[in-house]
Amino acid sequence: MAEASIQLRGVSKSFGATRAVRDLCLEVPAGSLCGFLGPNGAGKTTTLRMIMSIIYPDQGEIDVLGGNALKSKDRIGYLPEERGVYRKMRVGDFLHYIATLKGVPRRNLAAHIQQWLERIELPDVYRKKCEELSKGMQQKVQFLAAILHDPELLIFDEPFSGLDPVNTELLNRLIRDLHSEGKTIIFSTHILHQAEQICDRIFLINHGVKLLDASFDEIRDRFDPRTIVVEPLNGLIEPHGIDGLASVRRMPDSPAQELVMRPGADPQIVMQQVLHKHPVRSIELRRLSLEEVFVQLVQQDEGADAAEQARAGLSHV
Repeated sequence: MAEASIQLRGVSKSFGATRAVRDLCLEVPAGSLCGFLGPNGAGKTTTLRMIMSIIYPDQGEIDVLGGNALKSKDRIGYLPEERGVYRKMRVGDFLHYIATLKGVPRRNLAAHIQQWLERIELPDVYRKKCEELSKGMQQKVQFLAAILHDPELLIFDEPFSGLDPVNTELLNRLIRDLHSEGKTIIFSTHILHQAEQICDRIFLINHGVKLLDASFDEIRDRFDPRTIVVEPLNGLIEPHGIDGLASVRRMPDSPAQELVMRPGADPQIVMQQVLHKHPVRSIELRRLSLEEVFVQLVQQDEGADAAEQARAGLSHV
């Protein structure tokens, strides 16, 4: 593993009787794009605030870029969960002020800001007051404030929350571009499919407890997909006479069915049996989803009821 940009060792945090984070250990390798995932209330924001030294752990140690976030603040870009800009300031003045606080030289700063405004598709807002912008536009301005000083570590807390699909894709693309420049990026979200699109590493948390910390390659090796999606030419697929099937269920608003395999079943053999017994329009092994991984881990740790509750806490937007 590459040198770690962020390390947490045995970190715990409580608020009164609520244990928000429990004995958390985590390493974010330098240059990685790490999705910090879990339902609302899982402890993601608390952990990021501790990483940023906004709050402090009750126990454990946190290293950020070899020290703590306060000593390395000019090397970090942070987009908090709470959205906020100086509403009465003009956008250009606001971004100029934030960049100056982060040590960006004043020379050519206005041109640099305008270039970035064009890149985030806000070319005409430099002289507008922040309060004149929509919430989504303000959010993009705040995102820009986090990255203007060209930090080596970027920490985004729910960066896609409240954005429409077009701007979500724009932010996705910018995050991928920043990662391609060699920056280390960690972002939290409860929308798992967003992380599937861009991350190379995943950290799953539930009730303040780590469930998974692995690269996507390691996740694929550990969790085999257990579902076959098949669209019959006519009728329905019946499980009788097909070895290795645990259940068959209809997919909502679709002629296709999901065939759920038993542990240890060989998907190629099951698919061959289906093709031998039923004419089909299409058949494929469904791609592994992070939601399935998450629910499976919660079920192993806490049982089926807790797994369903965890699933309900995830967004499917």
